[in-house]
Amino acid sequence: MDDDALIAAVAGGDDTALRELFSRHAPWLAARLRAVLPAADVEDVLQESFLAVWRGARGYRPEGAAGGWLWGIARRQAAQWLRRRGRALSLVQALEQAGPPVAEDPAQIAVTRAELAVAVEALGPPGVPERDVWRLVYVEDRPVAEVAELMGVPPGTVKSRAHRARRLLRTALRTAAEGDSR
Repeated sequence: MDDDALIAAVAGGDDTALRELFSRHAPWLAARLRAVLPAADVEDVLQESFLAVWRGARGYRPEGAAGGWLWGIARRQAAQWLRRRGRALSLVQALEQAGPPVAEDPAQIAVTRAELAVAVEALGPPGVPERDVWRLVYVEDRPVAEVAELMGVPPGTVKSRAHRARRLLRTALRTAAEGDSR
């Protein structure tokens, strides 16, 4: 189901569609929000944003990209969040200047995805602790405490596995880049 169909389902009261929309878009929205919000506020603003999506889905018009519509909602929620807390005006201005996502060259996107897929293989097969931590922390954008609880390990173990995963990915990506430059 594409994003427009999911938003239509949300407008009809389908909370499963809202969860799917959240899982697709929350990671990149969180990454963009982290550029202008304190890390502790990002999750709260995301929740407020998807509540606004739930309430405003009936007003959605599929004339543009759903991601742009979602970013507009998240940006407004972040601006309101900052205003309510009396945060510096410079953060609000930075948020407004962030604008919608910029479309990249499809060929470059495909190459990047292929390189990332090869690098992820360096973490081992699914089920290996480092790969699971990478997926939960960096793909699903879950907090360390939640990942620790899900995996049944202490938060320090999650942090050390995340560090190892980053190191393995960095090495694999560096190796791929060196292979491309030859």
